[in-house]
Amino acid sequence: MLVLAHISDLHLDGSARATERAERVCERLRELRGKVDALLVTGDIADHGTEPEYEEAARILGLRDGNTPFPVLTCPGNHDSRAPYRTALLGLPGAEGPVNSVQVFDDGAVLMCDSSVPGSDDGELDEETYDWIETTLDELDGDLPALLAFHHPPVALHHPLPDSCRLRESGRLAGLLARRPEIAGLITGHAHTPAATSFAGRPLVVGPGVTWTLRLPWEGEQIADRDAPPGIAFHVLDDTGRLTSHFRVVT
Repeated sequence: MLVLAHISDLHLDGSARATERAERVCERLRELRGKVDALLVTGDIADHGTEPEYEEAARILGLRDGNTPFPVLTCPGNHDSRAPYRTALLGLPGAEGPVNSVQVFDDGAVLMCDSSVPGSDDGELDEETYDWIETTLDELDGDLPALLAFHHPPVALHHPLPDSCRLRESGRLAGLLARRPEIAGLITGHAHTPAATSFAGRPLVVGPGVTWTLRLPWEGEQIADRDAPPGIAFHVLDDTGRLTSHFRVVT
């Protein structure tokens, strides 16, 4: 059984408010008494994509001092910038290509995929990323269930804001899923609201936002609920390849 914590959309901008909310969430995760195999952070880690914002994120997430009891897996969102993300968050040489990575566990694999499009709020898995997904799954040889995690949901969530800049060319992703039965589900962020739906016959789970929560059209005219507490998702991938998700708020 694979247990994954999941946060998204920290939008660290140097403000005390953003810092406090992200620190509160990470402290709650470090206090967990039970097993968590990894923490997934699905994009919009920084608000402006600057090196100081990523340096703060690295500190809060424990990426520099090892102050975390589990691996921290990240992928970029539309507010992130690839070169500073690589250098200041991951400690890697700066480059402008997609930031993709895989973590393999005894009970499954997580592919962190870059759906960001430089200069655009839209999402896209580009040719390099699709080739990387196919190659990575080939190397796993179908022996382990796999989750794909990226920022932009590939379906409408019935709010005009996230629906206006979701993943482009979702039909290609559907084709990938049809060829790859080992993909057990999709994990995304971007929408600032916890949501569960399906895509191409697989579960699709959207993580809650840390910085603010999206108000749905029937909840009122104000889009951003900045007073709502930040949220965490917990995803369980069991021995049968079934994905179950739980959601918590952090007060």
